[in-house]
Amino acid sequence: MKIQRTTNSGPFIPTSSMGDIAFLLLIFFMVTTIFRQENGLPVELPRAEAGEEVNRELVSNVYINRQGQISIDDRLVQVKHIPDIMGQKISDNPQLIVAFKTDNYTDYGVVSDVMEALKEVNAVRVFFNNDMESTPGLKF
Repeated sequence: MKIQRTTNSGPFIPTSSMGDIAFLLLIFFMVTTIFRQENGLPVELPRAEAGEEVNRELVSNVYINRQGQISIDDRLVQVKHIPDIMGQKISDNPQLIVAFKTDNYTDYGVVSDVMEALKEVNAVRVFFNNDMESTPGLKF
């Protein structure tokens, strides 16, 4: 009696190491991805003794440096354009919080002008932000 062997001679792709390859690609992309943070203007922030963290999606950063330059979310603006820009942001997100990051030596007149422009568009959720990590002498 003769036994016949049946073989499939169709295409075959080995998938035994597919999980390892996917895992290595995942790790590669996690390690090489760069998350861009807002740069703003270079400012020397005042010291603070207490603070609270807020969700980043709810915050719009306003930077004011020593020379009186104003930056809203990494975009240089003039005081006269602030109501238009912030009005659009407030209409997109009514829970928006405006975070001021000003230099220690900024002219308060510029800060006051920006705050008046924010009042025009009813942006009343405002706080002055500082960098607590770089504040010497405070330990948490």
